[in-house]
Amino acid sequence: MQSINLGNKESGKIWHRKPSPATRDGIIVNIIHNTSDYLPKVLRFLNVAFDSSGDSLIAGDHQGNIYVFDLYGNRFNLVQRTSQACTALAFNLHRKSEFLVALADYSIKCFDTVTRELVSWMRGHESSVFSISVHASGRYAITTSSDTAQLWDLDTFQRKRKLNILQSVGIQKVFFLPLSNTILSCFKDNSIFAWECDTLACKYQLPAPPESSSILYKVFAVTRDGRILAAGGKSNHLHLWCLEAKQLFRIIQMPTKVRAIRHLEFLPDSFDAGSNQVLGVLSQDGIMRFVNIQTCKLLFEIGSLDEGISSSAISPHGRYIASILENGSLNIYSVQTLTKEINKNEFSDGLNKKRLQILLKGYGEYPTKYRMFIWRSLLQLPENHTAFSNLIDKGIHVAFLNLQKKYPIKSRKLLRVLQRTLSALAHWSAIFSDTPYLPLLAFPFVKLFQNNQLICFEVVATLLINWCQHWFEYFPNPPINILSMIENVLAFHDKELLQHFINHDITSQLYAWPLLETVFSEVLTREEWLKLFDNVFSNHPSFLLMTVVAYNICSRAPLLNCNLKDDFEFFFHHRNNLDISAVIREVYRLMDTTPADIHPDSMLDVFVALTKGQYPVFNQYPKFIADYQTQERERIRNDQLDSLRERQVVEDMQAEVDQQRVEDEGWYQTQELLRKAEETRREMLLQEEEKMIQQRQKLAAVKRELKVKEVHLQDAARRRLLQSQQDQREMELRRLDDEIERKVHMRDREIAATAKDLEMRRLELEPQKRLYEKNLSRNQEAIAKEMREDADAYKRKVDLEEHMFHRPIGTDQTQNQKTQKLIEENLAKAEQACLNTDWRIQALHKQRCDDLHRNECYQEVAKLLRKNRKKEMEVLNAVMEGEAKKWEEAEEEDFHLKSEKKAAALSDASRRWLLENETHDALENAQHPYHKVPRCQDEWVASSCLPRTSQLKDISEMESLTQISLNQRKTRWDTMEWDLMERVRNLRQRLATQARNRCQTPHLLAT
Repeated sequence: MQSINLGNKESGKIWHRKPSPATRDGIIVNIIHNTSDYLPKVLRFLNVAFDSSGDSLIAGDHQGNIYVFDLYGNRFNLVQRTSQACTALAFNLHRKSEFLVALADYSIKCFDTVTRELVSWMRGHESSVFSISVHASGRYAITTSSDTAQLWDLDTFQRKRKLNILQSVGIQKVFFLPLSNTILSCFKDNSIFAWECDTLACKYQLPAPPESSSILYKVFAVTRDGRILAAGGKSNHLHLWCLEAKQLFRIIQMPTKVRAIRHLEFLPDSFDAGSNQVLGVLSQDGIMRFVNIQTCKLLFEIGSLDEGISSSAISPHGRYIASILENGSLNIYSVQTLTKEINKNEFSDGLNKKRLQILLKGYGEYPTKYRMFIWRSLLQLPENHTAFSNLIDKGIHVAFLNLQKKYPIKSRKLLRVLQRTLSALAHWSAIFSDTPYLPLLAFPFVKLFQNNQLICFEVVATLLINWCQHWFEYFPNPPINILSMIENVLAFHDKELLQHFINHDITSQLYAWPLLETVFSEVLTREEWLKLFDNVFSNHPSFLLMTVVAYNICSRAPLLNCNLKDDFEFFFHHRNNLDISAVIREVYRLMDTTPADIHPDSMLDVFVALTKGQYPVFNQYPKFIADYQTQERERIRNDQLDSLRERQVVEDMQAEVDQQRVEDEGWYQTQELLRKAEETRREMLLQEEEKMIQQRQKLAAVKRELKVKEVHLQDAARRRLLQSQQDQREMELRRLDDEIERKVHMRDREIAATAKDLEMRRLELEPQKRLYEKNLSRNQEAIAKEMREDADAYKRKVDLEEHMFHRPIGTDQTQNQKTQKLIEENLAKAEQACLNTDWRIQALHKQRCDDLHRNECYQEVAKLLRKNRKKEMEVLNAVMEGEAKKWEEAEEEDFHLKSEKKAAALSDASRRWLLENETHDALENAQHPYHKVPRCQDEWVASSCLPRTSQLKDISEMESLTQISLNQRKTRWDTMEWDLMERVRNLRQRLATQARNRCQTPHLLAT
């Protein structure tokens, strides 16, 4: 047993050496699917289905990967990834490359295996779809879930019908019967109905099974001919229903270890004509047992307790079984290997030729369901697969390349099988490539065995070796020796009929050869032909020749009435009202009563089967004639090719001559047409010139009239234009008036709103002003308090300095009293000057803060006015100029303040210098008493005191002036604010007046 792991491969070979399955298990290959990741994981296969040919199958795993396995071509391909588990598959649609897959989301999708594209997406189920049944034509499908079954048209992928049932009943399965238009629906209450596919009319209902063996049906299977229904469930009993009689005809009891049946499927056979006899039964233990439903005998089984089977599918031709194991792997079994020993035993035990002949004489034919098997046994077909494959691999023989032209067959499949079978026969023996009647001889067998080409080839080959003995000795003429045998037998048994043939010049080539070369397929129906060949294959090869004689004898009445050759030809090439059973009885009579000297069996060999392994050499024909025929055919083919080439050259030359002649004739005709056309055009030009002159005259008159009309129209248009312009101007004036009134109204509203805003701003500024004055007075008090504190500190400093000054000159107090008074005055003045300077600094600071505050107010007012009109920029510029002047004054005051500070610093320096000098002089006076103040010192003191006095006066005056200027500035700014508002009002009134004047000017112009 070979095994393959798909891994992550998308395509590859299924097996790498020729499979040789063992007889005990019959496994061709075991297919597993493990991921090749770091941690390998098993991907379990869930469903499998075969296509209509039986050589390819499709399988899907629980991750939605769908693979196609081509068993004939030894290839597998990953055709789709659905990303979800599939619950059912179908691969037998009428478009062979398409398949249906039911998914876990309750939808059904159709994919193409070649293009790998989504063809259609069908929705409608509300629960998981567990079954897909496809009609025999492949154009309809039934999908079944637990609550509904739906019928789909696979050409349009539209839902045609839907079967809804009660939830309490439930559906077990709904499916098509093979090769019919009947739908079978099976429900959970064991009711089974049959419906017509086209009309969905109920055809019949099966009766309930007997209570003694009643089981709840869960699984079903139908034979390929649609006659027998097998049903099973949770029991070891199987019920077999005859759908024609609509009754239960057999109950099969499985072994006791079978407690429940999980799956049923019939095993097809190429020789049973659809009446399948072997039923596969999958039980709960994972073993699938195959039993014969007629003998109730267990034939073979697959699976084991260790490797149990979960589901299974059988190919339509019955060669392969695909089973999904419980571990998720897929096994492919060879049915031929599994049934090899069984077939040998059955043939050796019961199917001997004498018993079959006794059965055939009793019933006249073999049972339909056993016929193919009996034929295979009677002919002892070797089934040489390798030898047949070698013949097929040689391709289509050249003699049958154009077979469809001579035999136009509707079915392309049937034509292809016929072409392959004939090609294999031609490759087997060269004589068959030149046999003109071979397609007629092989066609009925090809039609019968079209699903198994190997059996078809071997049946035809066996027929040619045994029943067509001596047919090719006079090739390519009909077998005169064989026809002479038939004529001798006919002369012995019916001289009158033979004399009638002779009288009308009818030879054996007319009354015998058409029947032989078509093996009676033209004159018999299918059932009659099968019945006849049941007897032909069961007897000596001479039986076929006797059948020709018997057919003529049984038809002697109509033949004796025929007088024309055409009537005879028609009779032997068309079906006639003849009882085939009577013909067969006549054949047996002829076989028994014909004398040995003219009996064909003395001239024909007994039956010889095909050899095993390799087919025998067929050379029972004049080889020199066949070679001569081949050579002649080759010579004729070459002659034909040469003739075709010469004919092609002649045809090409003739075509060129014809083309040249056509071109010349065309040129002459063209020249003649051009000459005639020129004359016609010349006449037309003269006529056109006359017409042109007349038209010019008419045109001049029309132009004059048009000029007059144009003048009138221009005048009317001018008047209309003037009127329109006047109306338009009036309308424009009205529009401008309305616009001006609207803008004036808007300006008034804006002015009123601005006035209100300014009034509100003034009202807001009043409390701010009072608050500012309050804060100013409070600040002045705080500054005054600070100034008093500074004065006290200064006095203490002066006292300390006086103390330091008077201590060294205490002894000379009287002499320096005047100087001390002057120094005290100077100190007092300096102190007063410092106080005044600080007061002024504070006043300047307050003034600056007031200016900044007012500057912010003016900027806000300027912003509001700038939004209203651009003209108000002039007012803003004026305010900015005033602000700049204020800043200049502030800078001047600051400069003056800095100069005052410098003056105070000079005063402090002079005072320190005076104290140091006085201290130094006191020390000197203590050593050298001197009671007179130096002149230079008095002058310096006088000169230093005078300016201080004037400065103190200036400071006091500036303080009062500063206070007055602050009040004046406040009053002035208030006045400027009101003036500014008045100027804004005047400006707006002036702009409104100008706008009115501009609007009135067009009125004056219009008047």
